[in-house]
This record gives sequence, structure tokens and C-alpha cells, in this order.
Amino acid sequence: MCVGIPAQVVEILPAERKMAVVEVEGVRREVSIVVVENEGVEVGSWVLLHVGFAMSVIDEEEAQAQLEFMRMLGSVYEEEVEAFSTEVPHSEPAAPPQPAEHSES
Repeated sequence: MCVGIPAQVVEILPAERKMAVVEVEGVRREVSIVVVENEGVEVGSWVLLHVGFAMSVIDEEEAQAQLEFMRMLGSVYEEEVEAFSTEVPHSEPAAPPQPAEHSES
């Protein structure tokens, strides 16, 4: 199951990166704010996260209600927080595809 997780913005990174550091249950992680950059996201804002993106800016009351609901879900919430706290491996960019070689017969 995939769910959105409320997180509080603790740092806005350089504008050209369109990233912020957010905190969920004491775990900090960089996430993309490209979707919400025009919604006035700032340090202290609450955002709803999904797959590494802040999908919307929410108020603190909504964030707390969502967190409480998710805690009631138990293992589903715990799995999401665990996935959030796991480092995402950085991979090398894939090499561009090479044109197919044509053999003359």
C-alpha cells in the first residue's frame, strides 16, 4: 500500500535544486518540492509526501490528524516510515542507447 505521509519542512535547499529537507518521526530526508514550489512552501510548512515528492502543502492541524490516523493503522504506517528512513541508493546514469548495427548481407 502506498500512502502520503505528513512531514514538516526543516530546510529549503538552493532554489535551483527544488529540494527541501523534511522530517518525519525524527527522520530527516531530502525530497523534491517541484510540485509545491508555487504554494508558498517554507521552513515550518507541513507537506504531504509520496514517493519522494511533496505533493501538497497542508496545515498543521491536518498533518496531526493524518499522523494520528496513520498511527492507528499500525504496521502500514510503520512500514511507510521505515521505507522513508531507508537511504535511497544513488545509481550512475544509464548510458545512452547505441544505434543498432546493420549488417549487410
